[in-house]
Amino acid sequence: MTSSKAETFAALHRPGDPLLLPNAWDVGSAVAIAAAGARAIATTSAGVAWSLGFADGADLGADRVAAVVERIAAAVGLPVSADIEAGYDSVEETVTAVVQAGAVGVNIEDRVDGAMLDPAEQAGRLAAARAAADRLGVPVWINARTDVYLAGSGRLDEVKRRAEAYAAAGADSVFVPGLVDLAALAELSAGPLPVAAMAWAGAPGVREFASAGVARVSLGSAIAQAAYALAARAATELLEKGGYDATGDGLPYDKMNALYK
Repeated sequence: MTSSKAETFAALHRPGDPLLLPNAWDVGSAVAIAAAGARAIATTSAGVAWSLGFADGADLGADRVAAVVERIAAAVGLPVSADIEAGYDSVEETVTAVVQAGAVGVNIEDRVDGAMLDPAEQAGRLAAARAAADRLGVPVWINARTDVYLAGSGRLDEVKRRAEAYAAAGADSVFVPGLVDLAALAELSAGPLPVAAMAWAGAPGVREFASAGVARVSLGSAIAQAAYALAARAATELLEKGGYDATGDGLPYDKMNALYK
């Protein structure tokens, strides 16, 4: 079953017809996203961390991530991809843990403790991730995230060099959060790996990303941030004004409860 879902997940990555991934962080968000029509579920490391009482990037750990993935995979019948940040203490052990928990895809970052890893070092880590997945007999989709536009040079030529190294190491796509320039994405899409983009309010629309050849569009922590913003607004309205209107657009209780049956 896991291998079948992995094949389905891989087939959803089509340049020019991108896979759309509204990221989840717990079972509730995952089942709501699935009910909205998503074809796969991807986790957000930030959202998962916040829901468990950690700051993003604070070494959440393979065991905690795998536990969340296992609950999500059991609750939805869709392929699940796990954001494993930079792989924690061991990329191999983390990939093994989340795949055994039901994941058929992983995001792996090339930044550790705020510093960009050398491309060759990250390529070695990606190769280790591929080997771990192969040992389990699951064709895991490895989404190689590069933070060149978040914490590095911000240069497209560096992303291209990293994409080539990551492709040779066994990655399936290159993910460049922070890059939404359509011309640059189109140029990158002509390279060795399908391109994944991260969107946010004000970023190009899906059709524009598709026209640039993007194969995957995700929202990162944006939905989790919006959900927590609603919690803050609703609490403020109750505590300061004695009102409840902020909760008016919530999912009906019966509809939400039925998603678990």
